[in-house]
Amino acid sequence: MLIFKVTLKAGCFDTISPKPSKIMEQQIEDRYSDLILQEAIWHYRIPSDQIRPLDAIENFVYEFEREGHSYILRIGHSLRRSEAMIQAEVDWINYLAAGGVSVSQAIQSESKKFVEVIDDGQGGQFLVTAFAKAQGQPPHGLWTPTLYTAFGHLLGSMHALSERYRPSQLAWRRPEWDDEIMDFVALYLPPSEHVAQQKYQALSDHLRTLPTDSRYYGLVHFDAHEGNILVNEAGHLTLFDFDECTYSWYANDIAIALFAMAMDTPDVPAFTQKFMSHFLRGYRMAYPLDRRWLREMPVFLKMVEIFTYAVIHRDFDDLNNITDRWCARFMVGRKYKIEDDVPCIDFDFESLSRDL
Repeated sequence: MLIFKVTLKAGCFDTISPKPSKIMEQQIEDRYSDLILQEAIWHYRIPSDQIRPLDAIENFVYEFEREGHSYILRIGHSLRRSEAMIQAEVDWINYLAAGGVSVSQAIQSESKKFVEVIDDGQGGQFLVTAFAKAQGQPPHGLWTPTLYTAFGHLLGSMHALSERYRPSQLAWRRPEWDDEIMDFVALYLPPSEHVAQQKYQALSDHLRTLPTDSRYYGLVHFDAHEGNILVNEAGHLTLFDFDECTYSWYANDIAIALFAMAMDTPDVPAFTQKFMSHFLRGYRMAYPLDRRWLREMPVFLKMVEIFTYAVIHRDFDDLNNITDRWCARFMVGRKYKIEDDVPCIDFDFESLSRDL
């Protein structure tokens, strides 16, 4: 399933997706240089005094201004994503934008390409893309029932289009949720966590029994949460950072959104009731959700929980001295909860069927 990246900012759960290994990170950093950046700038005709770096994990990311508009420049590497995978990401983003979904649309370079390839001189390539910058501010601390509904409508609209989406070229294909490159838990949980690994395998086996026709399963954001959303003054939400888009169940996208929102609240069941009732109201305006997927929500949430558990094992050498507040709180009793099948969110999700 999904591979998490946790950006630990001010002790809050901020973003989710895969962080490259330290070896890979170093390999990419060693190949990157100002010459690569300058070539990327040239491809997009960026004024040299109108670009500045942004904090990022997997890629080199910059903000730039051109002709009165703001954009994001992203420079990745083929060690992480192939050109075909990035072409697939861009193709889907622009398909969603053309269908009216509020996303940060990809823009073309001066040579009319959505992905520019720069040879790194060592057998690999830097892959450059640019996107219109989303307008607004992060919604953390600004959420209201109206925004929860808008969030649901945004994901529902995306899933409605995903049902009909076919890549522009057959070679442009994003991974499935269980592709080998997504086997994050096996990679980062130590042998001592064999029970958690067995639980993950059992969950995966169950998911493989679920229907995968296009009404329920398709290309999803796989990282849709408040760290990848901006809201403007009119309450309009824009979703960005599709770097993790993956083929999975639409319900999985909903579970990721809920987990990231609920796990940072003092009363998780009460928040779940409040959030999901409004979220599903917006979702159903755009796309129907069969009640059977409410029954599967605990499974998807447990998958998210175990992945987060694996992330923290990766990011902290001493689990008895976790310096991040959110992670430290999350890990309290977590081993027991995973091994004894304690629900990630103790809530009767089928009670939400009235909101469908």
